[in-house]
Amino acid sequence: MSSNYAPIAIFVYNRPDHTKRLIESLLKNPEAANSELFIFSDGPKSEADVPAIALLREYLKTIGGFARIEIQENKRNIGLAYSIMGGVDLVFTLFEQIIVLEDDLEVSPYFLDYMNRALQMFADNDKVFSISGYSAPIHIPENYKHNIFTFHRINSWGWATWRDRWKSVDWLVKDFPSFIRNKNFRSLFNQVGKDVTVMLMKQQREKIDSWAIRFNFAAFKQQKLTVYPVKSLVQNNGADGTGQNVEGTNKYLAYMTDAPIVFTKLVPPDHRIVRRYRKFFNPSVVRQLINYFKIQIYLLAK
Repeated sequence: MSSNYAPIAIFVYNRPDHTKRLIESLLKNPEAANSELFIFSDGPKSEADVPAIALLREYLKTIGGFARIEIQENKRNIGLAYSIMGGVDLVFTLFEQIIVLEDDLEVSPYFLDYMNRALQMFADNDKVFSISGYSAPIHIPENYKHNIFTFHRINSWGWATWRDRWKSVDWLVKDFPSFIRNKNFRSLFNQVGKDVTVMLMKQQREKIDSWAIRFNFAAFKQQKLTVYPVKSLVQNNGADGTGQNVEGTNKYLAYMTDAPIVFTKLVPPDHRIVRRYRKFFNPSVVRQLINYFKIQIYLLAK
């Protein structure tokens, strides 16, 4: 199936108010009327979640304004990682590209314009792994002349990619044992943020369930870039304490742009932005020490 507009996949759980806010923000994008929407609703973890999920699913039936809407409801809970991996796989049986959102996000009226143009412009550029709609609140140098920047770190809050990039990921991370024992490789991976190696280790130990860290590791191994807007087109509302993976904090609050993101070409990483973006995601010095010892203890146990 082909379309000038990428399909949108939304992953929801038990937050009807957040989901409604996301849908309403998407419908302010003119491109929504020509976009196919796929909604994946995960099942309850416990009986306590059943009422909220039921309320959410009633709301999902009222959504309109898109070219086509398909809703998939899971009877049991499979978790965010498997929900996203399975849902994206399903959409890629029909399309070559995809835009992915979670229920706690809100988007700018210019989000779909930016994402679709970036997907079309960089589809054949083998340097690009994914497109990000979110941009962290870092200071961009005043003399930086572009409206986008690139970085060797993926983003999971409003993103897009292509089938061939997605299919290149080794979701089992079969080379993890050789990676974790190679100090140089660990150091290189940590250049996108000193949180990533320990996250990958936790994933392989089944302490966390993250599709994103595995996606990021694949981008690292292939040395591919993610394209970011200088001004964010996405706001994460999950940092209000209701999110599964983000604790209550204002750190990630990025005010959305009120203008289109104009770009005409891929730009190389700017060392000033890369340095600030990496620092933004770095854990505290204490946490870095804890993470270091966690890795050393893991290696000694093997």
